Parts: sequence; C-alpha cells; structure tokens
Amino acid sequence: MGGEMDSMLDMYLYENGQLLEQLEMTTLEKKDADSFDDADINEFFRIMHTIKGSSGVMMFDDIMKLAHKLEDVFFYIRESKPDNVPHLELVDHIFAVADFFREEFENIKEGGEPTKDSSKLIGEIDKFLSKIKKEIVSEKKDLPKPEEEEEPTQFYIAAAGGESAKYYFVMVYYRNDAQMANIHAFALVNSLKDTVEEMYYSPDDIITNEDSAEVILEQGFKILIKTHLSLEEMKIALGGFDVEGTDVSECSKEEFEAGFDVPAPIIGSDTIDLGEGDTADKAEKKETDEVKPGDYVIESKAAGKKATLAKNKKPKGPTQSFISVNVNKIDQLMDLIGEIVIAESVVLQNPDLNVEGLDLTNFHKSAAQLSKFTSEMQDVIMSMRMMPLTNTFQKMNRIVFDTSRKLGKNIELKMIGEETEVDKNIIENISDPLMHMIRNSIDHGIEEKEERIAAGKPEKGLITLEAKNEGGKVIISVSDDGGGMNPEKLFAKAKKNGIVPKDKRISDYTNKEIYQFITYPGFSTNEQVTELSGRGVGMDVVVKNLQAIGGMLEIDSEYGKGSTMALKIPLTLAIISGILLEVGRQKFVIETNSVKEFINVRESNIVVEPDGGEYLNVRGKHYKVVRLSEKYHIEGAASQIHEGIMILTEYENYRMCIFVDKLLGGQEIVVKPIPDYIKKVEGLSGCTQLGDGSIALILDIATLVT
Repeated sequence: MGGEMDSMLDMYLYENGQLLEQLEMTTLEKKDADSFDDADINEFFRIMHTIKGSSGVMMFDDIMKLAHKLEDVFFYIRESKPDNVPHLELVDHIFAVADFFREEFENIKEGGEPTKDSSKLIGEIDKFLSKIKKEIVSEKKDLPKPEEEEEPTQFYIAAAGGESAKYYFVMVYYRNDAQMANIHAFALVNSLKDTVEEMYYSPDDIITNEDSAEVILEQGFKILIKTHLSLEEMKIALGGFDVEGTDVSECSKEEFEAGFDVPAPIIGSDTIDLGEGDTADKAEKKETDEVKPGDYVIESKAAGKKATLAKNKKPKGPTQSFISVNVNKIDQLMDLIGEIVIAESVVLQNPDLNVEGLDLTNFHKSAAQLSKFTSEMQDVIMSMRMMPLTNTFQKMNRIVFDTSRKLGKNIELKMIGEETEVDKNIIENISDPLMHMIRNSIDHGIEEKEERIAAGKPEKGLITLEAKNEGGKVIISVSDDGGGMNPEKLFAKAKKNGIVPKDKRISDYTNKEIYQFITYPGFSTNEQVTELSGRGVGMDVVVKNLQAIGGMLEIDSEYGKGSTMALKIPLTLAIISGILLEVGRQKFVIETNSVKEFINVRESNIVVEPDGGEYLNVRGKHYKVVRLSEKYHIEGAASQIHEGIMILTEYENYRMCIFVDKLLGGQEIVVKPIPDYIKKVEGLSGCTQLGDGSIALILDIATLVT
C-alpha cells in the first residue's frame, strides 16, 4: 500500500496545486472589479468542492473543513445572489485560504503532515458568511437551504429511511488517459455523502485495489443511490472529479435493493427519444438487448433540442493527450543527453581518425546523420523543460496586491511577455529575486500619495514587469514610475557603511556603478526597520541567486522619474551552441550568439594608447582589444596581430574584440559549473569537457565587455 499511497499523495498535491493556481489567477484578475460574476462564483465553488472531497479522502481534516466553509460562502452567493457582498473582504478571505492550503501542501510535499489549525480562519469566514446572510434577509430574499455538514467516513454512509426517497442507477465514465481513476471515483463517492441517504458502488474495492482503476476505465463506475434529490440535482452533484460523462436513470426500490447482481436498468431510458419512426418491436429489442458500458453516450443538448443517441461515435479530428511526468525524470534525461553530446564529441574527434590516406567518406555521412538526430533530440528535451513565466508573474501580482495594501499605496502591476518560456530550473531560481525587486519598487520606489500628487504624477503608481528574449538570454525587468534613486544619497550611505574607500569621490564612479551599491550585503536606505525593509537584506539575495544560474542584475534610474532593474539570465543551464577557440595550449568556448564577426587584421589596424590599451579600427569605429593570453597569463600564445584572429563580440550595446590564436570550429557545449574550490575568475562562466578529454573554459562576454 505504501507505493499506492505515495502515488495518491502525488496526484492529490498536483491536482489541488493546479486548482489553487486557477483560484488565485481568477481572483487576481477580478480583484479590482466590483464583484465576481456568476461564472467566477461557480468556478470557485467547484474548486472548493473538489479540494474538500479529495482532502476528505486523504483524511486531511483541517484542509477539508476550511474548504467546506469557503464552499458554503460561494454556495450562498450563488443561490441567493446578494447585491452588496464586500468584494475586497471576500478577496482577502480567498487569499487567506489559498495561503493556508499552500503552506499545508508544502508540508505534505516535504514528507510531513498537515499541522496548522484552521479554526481561526473558519471563524473569520463564518462571521463573513453571517454578514452576507443578514444582507440577504434585509433584501427580503429567501436563504438557500444549507447543506448539512457531516464528518467524512472512509466508506459509504449507513442507510436511512424515507418513503419519498428516489432511487437512481448511475454510470460514470472517465477519460481514457485519466490517471488513478479509482481515486477520482472515490473522491466522487465521498463528495456525495452529504446529499444521499444510501449508496453502493462497483467496483467496491477502489481504495484497496489499484487494479480497479483499469476496470473503471474499461467498464465505467457504477453507483446505486437513494436520495431525495431530483434527477437534475443528481446530475449536478455528479459533476467534476475528471468525469467525462455520466448517465443517470431512475430505478425502482426493488432494483436498488437487488444491487449489481441483476441487469442494470437501461441507461438514459428516461431521456432517450425514440422518434416517430420507431416501432414497438424496436422498443422491445432495445429493452432486451444487452447494453455494454460505453456503448451509449447521451450527448449534451442545447436549449430546445432533444438529446440524441451516439453509438461508438468516433471523435472528430485529432485529439491531444497529455501525461504528467516527474520533473526528476526530465532532469535525468537532460543529463543523459548532455553525456551523449560529450560522447559524440569523443567519437567524432578521436585522434585515431587522423590517419593519412584513410577514406572516411561513409563515416562522415553517418556522423552528420548522428549529429542531426542528437541535435533534434536535444531540442525536444529542452522544449520539455521550458515553461512560460505566467505562474511566476501571477505570484508577483499577488505580492503587489498584498504589499501595497499593507503600505497603504495604490499601485497597479502591468505585465508584459508573461508567455516567454524559460528553463524550469531557472524559473525556480528567479522567484525570490523577482519578489525582492517587486517589494523594493513598492517600498522604496513608489512614493506616497501626497508626494506623487505634488510631483504632478497620477495618484496610482505603476510597476511594469516585462520579459523578453534577446540574444540567447531572457531579460526580465521590473520598472516603476516612482521617485528614482539619488546617486549622492546612495554614495554618502555607501561611504558611511565602509563600502567605498575614504579617498574616493563621487566623481570616480558612474551612476550605474553607484546604483550597484544597493546590492551589497547590509546596505539599506531605510532609516527605520519595517516589516518589509531596513535590515539590509534583499538585493544581495537577488545577486547571489542570479550568480548561481549565470545571470546578472543591471540597475538604471532617473531621479524623480523612476527606476528599472533587469535580470539577465540564460535560456537554459544545460547545453549551448559555442565556438571553440585556442590560445597557446588552452582552449576556450564563446557562445555563438555573442559573436558578431571574425576579422583577420594587420598591425596598421591597431591603435595603441599611451597607457598601453589597444583598439581595433573596424570600418571607422574603434573597439577595445582584449588579449586572452595576457589576461590569463597563458604562455606560448601568438603575440603578433597577424599570427592570430580577432573576434568581434557584442553584449547589448557594448562591443569588444578578443584576440585568439585560432578557431577550432563550432559545436554543442555541455555547460558545467566551475568547482567551488576554484576561485571565481572574472570573464569565465563555466567549463566543458571536450571530445579528447581536455577541459575548455567558457568565456562570459558580459563581464569581459563591461
């Protein structure tokens, strides 16, 4: 049972996590509206109903009770439609419940048990619900009949009498690709406990027997129900839980008591229209023919149209199917493709192939085909790891909402390019940096209302969160229309904190260099410590997290008009397209996207300044020259300009020439981090293993250029 319970838990966390994201996304979209519309309330009700049912199955009582209480709120709003529901108060309750669920899900994910007490939140929501009920009564509307709350039990509830009870035979069908259909079936059964008097289901071992999932997918899930609900109410109660279709028919008390040992009543017999051309013989044959599960499906009908019968109906057009895969397996797959790329280099660069007179025509054809397939496989695996930034951006939307309300500021968040895709591992590393940057803009950037009005700005502040692809990297920027940064104030604070040497003046630094002071540990411009800032912790965390993934932070500001902070991160951490260079006996790799041009030059093209700095004249423009042999003290390298080659590189608006001995060719590079025991060297971002077993260093053009 251990493995089964683990898979149940994984599915519980995955599906409820998706529902939670959907709940927050819809709430954030409508937080500034006057109220939620009917579709939103129905969606919220369904989400809470599902979380309540699945949590009851897993015996997470506090989660279940809290979901049930918020479900009650949506139930009353849906049924009674009060006109004056306090919208922001309802939004606060939704977010409070979502935060509670998220913390509990994290505890469960880490192997623990739900430990939080939901009674305080339930009490607060209960007060809110009472307020809504009073408003409904004051509007002379009838309160909807409340659902009776009952403690969940593991199996169906005991029988209860009632002469006016109705009996139903239900067939439930799930999608063919549904995972753990037995758990979905049990969640459905558990959700019906509050509304039925007696219930039996088949297969009846859906929790104890994992194989029951296949039986349900092949034959459907059968339920016999005794209840006071009408047929339409019964159909509504059976919705959700990944159900693809349900067939509900009334049956007699005798058929109900006979259970599943007798032939099932004809599914949909109360709704199927035989048409004028049907004869008594056809009707008799219809009653006697054995009906196989799944043979008949009642199609949903539009208003005013009769239901039609579809038998073995084929789907129109191609359909997409999806499966959920553990991200660890994707990571392993990525590691394997990296090793394959290295092994391919070992084969294609094997020194045994360098034999004079050896005919390698067929070998090169096969090698080219292998390289093509390897490259395509790499692209497919990389695309599997790529995820849009939508969820990350939505989390920032929530942070803006919460933080601005705490500080009493009216702030709007504008999101651009949230569909930009980034490697999943990188997304996990940028959530904290983005959170700190957003909070920094709210707390330090956007001024108080009075200051904004005095400066001729709109009362509502604007923060823009934007993502875009540029030159093999993703740039995520956070801009605000606040007061900007005062370089003189920052410099004075840095000098006071000992960040700047005493003999240095403000004129010795550019404004961009001064702005970088805010990323130093312990640096803060807030004089008083608050809940959000003033401790000097935050922006240094941003830089540290970015360095771990090969990214960097750029800060720009205009005093009085606002600031922009930009994260510049690689698309992926795994494999890049690079050009192999050689300087002396040392090999380097430069990312292909950074290269603009290869140039053979003469001494006459070089301009030497009095301090020894070299510049290359390229079509009337002069670019700084960096000799890797001098920068990294490499012996045996070419010293004369005509003996080597210049590589014109570009990073954003900066250009620079790198002088190397020779080019060895282009290849796919598996990026490996430089070990921690080696001191960080400026201009290097990592290393890679070549086909002959040697190590090549990967040049970081961003730090070389700037």
